Amino acid sequence: MRITGDWITRPETRAVCDALTGAGHQALFVGGCVRNALLGAPVSDIDIATDARPDDVVNIVGRAGLKPVPTGIDHGTITVVSGGVPHEITSFRADIETDGRRARVAFGADIAADARRRDFTMNALYARADGTVIDPLGGMADLTARRVRFIEDPERRIREDYLRILRFFRFHAWYGDPEAGLDPDGYAACAALQTGIGALSRERIGTEMRKLLAAPDPAPALAAMQAAGILQTVLPGAAAAAMALLVHLESETDIARNVIRRLALLGGEGVTERLRLSRAEARRLDALRRGLAEDMPAAELGYRHGPDTGADILLLRGALTGTAPDPKAWQDLRKGAEAVFPVKPADLLPSLSGPALGERLRALEARWIASGFTLRREDLL
Repeated sequence: MRITGDWITRPETRAVCDALTGAGHQALFVGGCVRNALLGAPVSDIDIATDARPDDVVNIVGRAGLKPVPTGIDHGTITVVSGGVPHEITSFRADIETDGRRARVAFGADIAADARRRDFTMNALYARADGTVIDPLGGMADLTARRVRFIEDPERRIREDYLRILRFFRFHAWYGDPEAGLDPDGYAACAALQTGIGALSRERIGTEMRKLLAAPDPAPALAAMQAAGILQTVLPGAAAAAMALLVHLESETDIARNVIRRLALLGGEGVTERLRLSRAEARRLDALRRGLAEDMPAAELGYRHGPDTGADILLLRGALTGTAPDPKAWQDLRKGAEAVFPVKPADLLPSLSGPALGERLRALEARWIASGFTLRREDLL
């Protein structure tokens, strides 16, 4: 079997492979690029495994006129920039010691040993520069069945890095068969070892949860996380019950899926801190939560929050109540978003100022909104 794609044949990538093979070493595509190519999914990141040691990789690509960046040289990874395109090159290795977050590795020349240190069988697929697939652990059968399965002993794989618990659910959401459900051995191991999540940095947890929530339909994976208690370990107080309906409403209204919208639906305590949200993400999450707490008609939602945040709030209301917003709500939302309050503070000066001015503006604005945005400046004054 061979994989194909423009990313394999482009000159920038060929230059990296040719530099390694020309020096007598292997250059094998591995992981996500091979998996996605086999699934017909887009390929973004290019990972290459090699039997060359990290220092040798630096020297080899440097002589070829490529730029090596020692992004993870202690763990065997060099980023090689070729024509502006980054390629992650990692030496064949095996984990010899790990604390669940970091590993001490030994470099080698055995592709099977390199494959065994990876997380899931579908990520232990390799391909030569000509696209020929190499499957040292039988991962092709799992990929074909869309079965996310840990390599060999699930508990051992998880103890090497507890983030693999969250990756198990994220990969199921993106690549798994929802009808077949999760691999039972992997699921049981994740449930048994979930306390190890507490040893992970919040940045890593946040990144993984964003990727999970960005999946086309994360509802089955989130429901499984909740059933095992893992969702509560990550976000105490979160609930996944309404996620399936939100995903359905997003599809019905043709509104693009959004991580923060879905996060607002999950709820939970201390989300901003626990997932290390950016300031912009935190502000949007707060706006959605405020909008959900307000009993505000759709037109006022559009006026107060704008069309995008207003649409998010309508979708969230529909998911939580089990009732899809009616067409009139969407029309009212757009009308409110386009409305401009016709009265300015200067219109009330100098007779009013300070708190009295603000109070009067708010009262006039409320009258204007209640009129369906029809009252004119002259009417209000």
